[in-house]
Amino acid sequence: MGGLTGTGTGPAAGPGSLAASGDDAGHTVGHGAGSEPGTGPAVKPRSASTAAPSAPRPPGSRRAPSGRGTRRAGAAPSRRKPKQHRSMTTVWAAGTIGLAIVAGGVGGYAAFHRTGTVVHSVDVGNAGSAAFSTTGQMNVLMLGTDSRAGLGHESGAPAATGQADTAVLLHLSADRSNLTAVSIPPNLVTDVPECPVGNAVVKGASGQRFSTVLSGRDPGCAMRLVTQLTGIHVDHFLMVDFAAVQKLTTALGGVEMCLKEPLRDPSTGLSLGAGKQKVAGAQALALVRAEKELPGSSGVPAGGDLARVQVQEQFLAALFRTATSGSTLTDPKKLKALATTAAGVLTVDTPIGSVGALDDLAGQFGKVDEKHVTLAELPVKQNPADSTGRTVVIDQAKSTQLFDVVKQDISLSSGPVAPDPKLVGSKATPHNTRVTVYNGTGAFGASQDVLLWLQNDEGVNRSANGGDSAKRVAKTTLHYAPNQADQARSLAAMMGLPASALVEGTKDVPPLTYMSLTLGADYTAPGTPIAPPTTPPKGLESITADDTSCVG
Repeated sequence: MGGLTGTGTGPAAGPGSLAASGDDAGHTVGHGAGSEPGTGPAVKPRSASTAAPSAPRPPGSRRAPSGRGTRRAGAAPSRRKPKQHRSMTTVWAAGTIGLAIVAGGVGGYAAFHRTGTVVHSVDVGNAGSAAFSTTGQMNVLMLGTDSRAGLGHESGAPAATGQADTAVLLHLSADRSNLTAVSIPPNLVTDVPECPVGNAVVKGASGQRFSTVLSGRDPGCAMRLVTQLTGIHVDHFLMVDFAAVQKLTTALGGVEMCLKEPLRDPSTGLSLGAGKQKVAGAQALALVRAEKELPGSSGVPAGGDLARVQVQEQFLAALFRTATSGSTLTDPKKLKALATTAAGVLTVDTPIGSVGALDDLAGQFGKVDEKHVTLAELPVKQNPADSTGRTVVIDQAKSTQLFDVVKQDISLSSGPVAPDPKLVGSKATPHNTRVTVYNGTGAFGASQDVLLWLQNDEGVNRSANGGDSAKRVAKTTLHYAPNQADQARSLAAMMGLPASALVEGTKDVPPLTYMSLTLGADYTAPGTPIAPPTTPPKGLESITADDTSCVG
């Protein structure tokens, strides 16, 4: 590719005379006549519609110093006070995650051999993986429904579907070092895809609440929808009904919670005092379903949705710790009770519908230490089309960043991934960063859009439009000399370039030499990072299962 195998000086024909070629022909070059290339006034946007938007800086650390995930800090308040939605996000997470954790943490499914109980399974066709594997990444969708059939249906009988009150996507890393659980709220408005159900095909529907995905459809449709939302292939599903929280906590002998203040809800009979205590059965169910304002409760005051979320997440952590404790692992009666309970409330896909597969699944989950089990919420925002404030829509930018991190098997419980040595070191100021931008994307105007963004938003006024590259390229690359390394690091930080995009030459170049940036097919928009993110989005709500702090 001509001129891109090394670095070159600024436009050779003199300031202001660089001719753009191909689809970038006629675009303004980023420097003024009669001056050093790039020192003239900033290029003005061609129009309001084509001006590149300012992009946010790379996200900061996920976790606050206390160890609890940061929670929507700085969010702008709405003019009216809509019905809070975040507590709904984790209403069923306790039951769905809890059952999975019991499965993996205690190896309780081995007790199925002794109890003779069976688990109901559903064939979801090609919605998931054709077979169960104990190697590689694993993604399991936990579905919690509002069906009350589980309060009485017999072991092995199919649970009535009901509404999908919540879905929780569990991602188990390939090396089994960490587990990420992302809960999806039932009031999320999204588009349900077309789904085969038996010998029929159910048409897709737009603008639907997530909770309706099981209406006239099977769990395989929920798997397809979650794959559509996240870009992550779902391998298997576990579905539990209304009875899960109540029965699981009873079988475990209760889970220990710590509340800073008393918590009461007269409508459900919930009454918990301050301090450490065990909750089980109906009281545990009332705790995780506490969505309304709780009159007379100083622990969760009216409108205190944030406090409710914290209580529910802490309940999940307590459930995990109890299920994986030595007192559970060594108690045959408790294991038998858990096995019987699981059979009564659990429905799975065919590949994991055997005792052997469930035993193996248990072993995979059981390899993860509690401090590396992270419970997070899907980033959402209020639905602008809903004046009641009762529904939400996905926060596309934040959720994309979250799931990019998940796909890379990066643990949310660990700190940021150590940067590549190429990206470590001093950085040149924007004014002293010199670069010519070439368009190798095949899309009209890409290099000019980046030029406008660099000059008007980032202050890189010593930049130029090189027009089309010799050919289209798949990956964005930045060629620079050893004595331009500080400039390369500066540009990489601005654009979110991965270390693999930086190509260092072997010889130093004169001081006024421009680096060569060629945009590839991986480029999407000015300011949008090209490198896959290594940290979750700023403000992600999450905790880890080893968090024992008091809440309320």
